[in-house]
Amino acid sequence: MTDVYDKAKRSAVMARVKSKDTTPERTVRRVLTRLGARYRLHRRDLPGHPDIVLPGRRLAIFVHGCFWHGHDCARGSRVPKNNRDYWLAKVGRNVARDARAIAALETDGWRVEVVWECDLKDETALTARLAALLEPYSLE
Repeated sequence: MTDVYDKAKRSAVMARVKSKDTTPERTVRRVLTRLGARYRLHRRDLPGHPDIVLPGRRLAIFVHGCFWHGHDCARGSRVPKNNRDYWLAKVGRNVARDARAIAALETDGWRVEVVWECDLKDETALTARLAALLEPYSLE
């Protein structure tokens, strides 16, 4: 099956894919705000530039899209039919980069949490999970 767009249109569509302030990220921020958490966004001085950082709790939260970061859910395990080798390599590099960033943060004494796009389907469970992370003595 060929792409429904020509190369120029596909390039324009892909260029519009956001890496900051995505809908999943805004959802997590809304829950954290409701829980009374104070946070910072996209700290460039930390490995991997976490999406959400709670400096006082030394907690870094990454909000990952299932497809882009190779999650093992239905959406994340889907591989496009066109340019398959490119996408497998691309997602593989993303997974490796994520692992390096998480390891570096943990080495520096940060707690790291990854919230997947598919986790947002159940906002009650997400709220409970984030609330547990915010408890004063929730040091894993």
